[in-house]
Amino acid sequence: MNRYAASTPSVTLGSGQTSHDRPTEADNSPTAVSRAPDVVLRDVNAYYGSRQALRDVALNCRGGVVTAVIGPSGCGKSTLLRCINRLHETLAGNVSRGSVRIGGEEAYAPATDPVALRRRVGMVFQRPTPFPSMSVFDNVAAGVRAAGLPTRGGALADRVERALRRAALWSEVVDRLDGSALALSGGQQQRLCLARALAIDPQVLLLDEPTSSLDPSGTQRIEELLYELRGEMTIIIVTHNMQQAARISDMTAFVLDGMLVEAAPTRVLFTTPVDPRTEAYVTGRFG
Repeated sequence: MNRYAASTPSVTLGSGQTSHDRPTEADNSPTAVSRAPDVVLRDVNAYYGSRQALRDVALNCRGGVVTAVIGPSGCGKSTLLRCINRLHETLAGNVSRGSVRIGGEEAYAPATDPVALRRRVGMVFQRPTPFPSMSVFDNVAAGVRAAGLPTRGGALADRVERALRRAALWSEVVDRLDGSALALSGGQQQRLCLARALAIDPQVLLLDEPTSSLDPSGTQRIEELLYELRGEMTIIIVTHNMQQAARISDMTAFVLDGMLVEAAPTRVLFTTPVDPRTEAYVTGRFG
C-alpha cells in the first residue's frame, strides 16, 4: 500500500457604460441551493504604474455558478481576477481601488489580511506552476501546510487524496506520489495545480485561461471537473475560447479596453447580446 494512502448574477455595468435590463438567472443554475459566496465588484479600477488597466468595473458573480470572463488579449481580464484575491497589488507600482465583497466581506477593508483572503479564494494560472523541487504529494500538501490546516493522524494524507480525486488525478498518480511533479504531463501538471488549490477547500476558485496550453483531452478533463464543482464553490474563469465559455459557464461577462461592456446568462449573451460591441466580438468580427 502506498504510504500516502488515506487512513481510516444580477448584472451591473460600470460607470460610463450603458445599462441594459437583462435576465439574471442562467438556466438550471445551482445558486438556489448553493452556500458558495457571491462575489460583488463595485467601481474596481486597476493600474500598472500610470497605465489604467480596469475602469470602474462593477459585476455580480453569484455564488455557486461558473462565470466566464471573455474579451480580446490585453483587455484586462486577468487583471480583473487578480484584483479579486488582491494579487494585483503584490507587484511594485500596481494599484487597485474599489470594492470587492466576497460573501458580504470587504476584501479591501483595512483589517482584511490578504494572505487569509487567498486561503478562501484559490487561483489556477494559465500555465502549470508545480513547485519543481517538490514531489507530487508535497505539491498538494504545500497549501495545506501554509494554511495551517490539520496535518496529524492521517489528516494531511486524507486531504491530499481527496484533492487529487476531485481533480481527477488520483488514479494516475497514486503510485507516483513520491516522484517529481515535473515528470507529469502538461495536462496532469495543470490538474495537480488545481488539486493544490482545492486542497484547502476554497470558497471561490479563480482560473486564468487554465486550458490554453493543454491538448483536447486535458482540456476536456478540466472542463468536466469545473462543471462538477458548480454549486460547491463560486468559479470565475477567464478564457479566450468562446466555445469553452459557452460549454461550461452559467454567466458570461465581456470586457473590452478595461471596461465591462455587457454581462448576462451565457446563452443570452451569445445569442442575443444587447451591445453591438459584444455582438461583434462573439460573432468573430474582431478580437
